[in-house]
Amino acid sequence: MRRLVVAGALLAATLALAAAVDSAEWSTVRPGETTQAAVRARFGAPSTVTSEKLEGYDTTRWLYEGAQAPTGAKKVTIDFGLLTPQGYKPDVVRQMLLEPKPGIFTRKTVLDGWGEPDIASVERGRKFAAYRSGLVVYFDKEGVNAEQMYFTPPQPPAPGGAPSRR
Repeated sequence: MRRLVVAGALLAATLALAAAVDSAEWSTVRPGETTQAAVRARFGAPSTVTSEKLEGYDTTRWLYEGAQAPTGAKKVTIDFGLLTPQGYKPDVVRQMLLEPKPGIFTRKTVLDGWGEPDIASVERGRKFAAYRSGLVVYFDKEGVNAEQMYFTPPQPPAPGGAPSRR
């Protein structure tokens, strides 16, 4: 019986690791750099495409869900259209939202992968962590599992050069 329990635990750990690795493959999408063509070439056509005007600019949202979502994720949403000092770039990733399944990205996984956050606080009863690298993570009410992981272009340092740590 003990062997069965150990084998079951090893299988669960292996599946969780495989799911995290597949979700990590999406790390090749870099907000502020990656284009629609690069996303389509790497991950195929999205499940859904929507367009809208945002602050006077035409933007596009791609949604990957169901069988098209990476293993371990409920869905991935990619927003295109970024205003830069060089002008508006409609085909560049502005933001990517990864919604992982429970247990794939835990608080420990996030801290191990990105370190201590630049900002850690609570918003609407949910803990969140924000990094100058552009990552913002919202955790479940228990503060254990990441429910939403927003990837944005890197953020400038806090005024005065000091990091804004909690």
